[in-house]
Parts: sequence; structure tokens; C-alpha cells
Amino acid sequence: MKRAWIFGAWFSVAVLAFAGERVTLWPEGKIPNFQPQQIAATTQEVKEPGFKPAERVMPYLDWYDPPVEKNGACMLLISGGGYQNCCDGVWIDRVAKKLLDLGFVCVSLTYRTPRPQGLPIYQSGWQDGQRAVRLVRSEAQKRGFDPEKIGAFGFSAGSHLTVLLATSALTPAYEAVDALDQLPCHVNWAIPIYTAYALTDGLTGPNTRDGDAIDVKLTDVFKFDAKTCPMVLFHGGTDVYSPNGSTQIYRQLRRMKIPAEIHLFADRPHGFMGDPSKGEQGTAYDNWLDRIAEYLRQMNFDGRLGEEVDLMARYPNDDARDGYRKEPVWPEGRIPDLQTNQCVPYLEWHMPKTRTTKAIQIIYSGGSYMGNSPDGFEVAPTRRFLNEKGMTVVTMKYRTPRPLGGLAKHTTAWQDLQRAVRVVRSQAAALGLDPDRIGIMGSSAGGHLTLMGATSSKRRAYWPIDDLDKLSCSVQWAIAIYPAYALTDGAEKPNTQGGNEDDSRLVPEFSFDLATCPILFIHGDADGWAAMNSIKCWEQLRRMGIQGDLHTLVGRPHCFQRKAAPGTGSYTWMGRIWEFMNHKGFNK
Repeated sequence: MKRAWIFGAWFSVAVLAFAGERVTLWPEGKIPNFQPQQIAATTQEVKEPGFKPAERVMPYLDWYDPPVEKNGACMLLISGGGYQNCCDGVWIDRVAKKLLDLGFVCVSLTYRTPRPQGLPIYQSGWQDGQRAVRLVRSEAQKRGFDPEKIGAFGFSAGSHLTVLLATSALTPAYEAVDALDQLPCHVNWAIPIYTAYALTDGLTGPNTRDGDAIDVKLTDVFKFDAKTCPMVLFHGGTDVYSPNGSTQIYRQLRRMKIPAEIHLFADRPHGFMGDPSKGEQGTAYDNWLDRIAEYLRQMNFDGRLGEEVDLMARYPNDDARDGYRKEPVWPEGRIPDLQTNQCVPYLEWHMPKTRTTKAIQIIYSGGSYMGNSPDGFEVAPTRRFLNEKGMTVVTMKYRTPRPLGGLAKHTTAWQDLQRAVRVVRSQAAALGLDPDRIGIMGSSAGGHLTLMGATSSKRRAYWPIDDLDKLSCSVQWAIAIYPAYALTDGAEKPNTQGGNEDDSRLVPEFSFDLATCPILFIHGDADGWAAMNSIKCWEQLRRMGIQGDLHTLVGRPHCFQRKAAPGTGSYTWMGRIWEFMNHKGFNK
């Protein structure tokens, strides 16, 4: 496939996968803050025989051949490279292919590098970026997209530039050079991938204090002005360009009530990209491009958001279940802190027809600690999904409503969970299962209970009643679905500050002890029991050297999964469970 290079009145031809047309950004002689040592070329182009730096000083756009069926929107793709080069050409092309398949017109930016002398490291890139958005907007009618449906996507330094474009369009990066500069340079959404240079301990390189010191702040380069747009952010949990840069950007968007989404991948460094061909063995970082597609669908940026479908209707039966049995959590007459107003707790075993793993998943619902059901939408679909995958599931009904007599809202449920883990562990080997591969999962109040079980198993919830209580109640992983009551601004109710401020701290009942396990978090961004419950827990795990996955879902409320539109993250969310287990090896 051919592309044309357009430099004033002359043309030459080169070959590039997917691309269609090259257009320069600036009028000849009008490049702002021109510096002769800078070039505008990808690392692949620099390596080509006969490359002459002096002939490649003009930054440019590459327009890809249009999609077969346009959706009316456009994506500007920006390479990373530390503001020293533009090095992500192969991945930019892969991203373009994905977006073209979704109907987006795509264009990539090659900006000036290396870093300018005597100016901020991002300045020439920012100038080129603002100019690029104006040029893209000017082409909207010609190329068949809405001038107010332009998104920006970038890797690393290109992600930093993407955030600049997304948050700081009202701050001119250069003085106008022609009539094109009268057009606005804001973008309508942004997709920053492992953003670099976002925090004050890493403004020009990796974060010297992991982005996590008390005096580390978001850079003031990001203005978060009135044109700041929705975003979906991605970051690896072990990135030396700290993932806290992304969590802090996400938090600021929440303060401004701008819809946003964030995906954090356990154990992944800078440049986390995986292998999307793994299929059933894939991890969250293998399938990150699908999360972009789901975000764009949920926000309806592709114009194709469909009707929502009931989750229970999608998983209506137990066809994948082979064996079933029910048993009490406690021996007769031995329930601690027995209260007559509460239900009697029990466990149900759901054995898969075809077992693929010796691991066991314990699942229970939420209900504000006022009620809970193992048969509703927070439990039954997931146990059926995991039975289909070949995993044994144990569902639990714990004691509700809340206990009386001055006990905390979660005390009796926590007792039931500790005992349930011990019961399951005691029976695992006889069933051919692994007693050291047990996970817990709960939603809402059940998510709070999951965090109790995951972070506080070294603390005793009840006095031992028999030899079974000599077994450990620690678990190897946990899955917290929109956990409630995790922060001090929402310890008994929805979060009054959205969990966004520094004085909204993790509640004291979470010990984060030495047996704390990796946790997967999934949370709706519009949840009143705020997504920051999950974010701040994830950040605490990272401080401890414990890596988990986290996914928030743009625009989605509490109980995001009850009904969801196909092609959105709220529809495919159970896949994140299997991806997390694949990555950590829990389901092997």
C-alpha cells in the first residue's frame, strides 16, 4: 500500500503498512522555536539507508487509508520515545488497524525530537500536537468525520503529550502562524497509555520515589481546563514511570466529574503490551486493545452503543455444573455471636462437569450487610461462568441483617467468611482440589467483606470452636467487585467526597497484614460507593509489593453488570476474572 508525502508542491512515494497520505504541519519557515538539531522521523525511518537528518525537520501527519465503514469519528495516534525519538511505529500501526476495524478514521503524528534545548522537554511536541489537532479538525468534512469527534491516543511520552492535549487546550503552546490557528485545538476524548512525566518526582525521567511520596503531586503542566475531555488510562503496576501518575490523573478527572476509566495491570513494566492471540490463556495486558474498543462503545464515540441485556438472561442455567451439595458453615449450636434476627449461614458446592483446574472460588453477594443472596445477579452468573471454565465454585450465604449489640456491621459476616475458608480448605484434598488455591469474591458490601478476608486473615474474627479452626483462613487471591465502605468518607454510606481527597483514607478494619493476597478490582466510575475505594486499595497493595489488576468502567453505576450493552466492559467484565487468574496462575 502506498502513501504520498506532501511537502508544498513536490511529492515522493514510500511504502508503509496501512498508511495513505502524508501532510506537513507547518508552512515552510514557520516552525515555532525551530532548532536545527531536531528531526521529525520515526526510528524506523532513521534506520533507512540514505536517511538525511537535515532533510527531515518538518513534523507531519500520516493519514491511514479510510475504514470500510466510517463511524463519524477520528483518532490521532502519537508515538512515545521519551521526547527523544518516535519509536512506536509498529504498535501505532497495530492500534490503527484495531481502530480502523471499528470504523475510525486514523491519522498518526510524527513530532520533533530529540528534546528541545532551553525549553521544557515537551514544548516542541506540544506545539506540533496542538497544530496537528487543528489540521485534523480542518480536514473533518473532507475525510468524513465530525470535527467534534476527535480523540487522541499516545504511548509514554506520547501519552504525556496526549494528556497535554486533553487537559490544556486553552493554553497556547505557540503563537499563531496562519488562519488554521484560529481553529480550536481541544480533543474530545483521550487514551493515554503508560503516561510518563506526570508526577513531580519524575518530570524528565523515571519516578525517583515511585510516585508515591507524600509530597509528590501531579505536574502543573496539565491545566485541567474547561476543555478537559473524558479519558481511558492504562498502566502497568511495576512501571518505573509510576502508575500513580495515571491514578492521579484519574482522580483529578473524577474531581471535575469528567467521565473516565482506568486499567492497571499486575506485574507489568513500561511497555506492557502482550499477545492478543492467546485466546483463553490471555491476560488483561494481552487484551488491552479490547478495553479501548469497549470504552469507545460505552461512550458511544463509535455511534454503535446497543440496548442493554440482563445478565441473568445471559447465564440462565447450570448446564456446566455436575455435582451440587449444601452444608452449614458452623456446627449445630456453635455459631459465634448468635443473634436471632439473622439468617443461618450455609455453603453450596458447585462442581463443574469438566474440571480444568484444582482451584476453588468462593463467591457471595452484597446487600449493605442487610441481606444477601447466592442466587442473584452478583453470584449465579459468575459461578456459572467459572463452572463453564472448569473451576469449582463454593457460594456462601452469610449472616444478615447487621448484628445488634454494638458489633460492627461486618463482624458476623467476617466470622462466617473465615470459617467458610477453613471448611473449604479442610475438604479440598479429598475432592481432588488444591487446599492452597482458594480465592474469595464479593460485590458491594460483599466487596468490603472480600477486602476483610484478603487483608486481615491474621486477625481472629472469632474464638476457635474446634480443630478445624487450626487451619489457616488466608486465601491466595481475591476479587473485589465495586467494594463499598472502604474509605472514611463512605464507611457507612456512599462516599461524600467521591473518595477523591487525601483525607478520604482506607478504613481501619483493613489490616493489610503479611498474608494479604493479590486482588482484582472492578468498579463502575459513576458508582456512589466510589471507584476510589478500589483505586486506593490498589495503591496500598502496590506499596506493599503486592500486584493486582484494576478496571474501572466509564459511566457505570453500582451494580454495573446487572444490565449491560454488548461490546462494553460491563458486558465482558467476567473475562477480567479469568485473565487475572491466567496471569497469576491461580487457575492452572
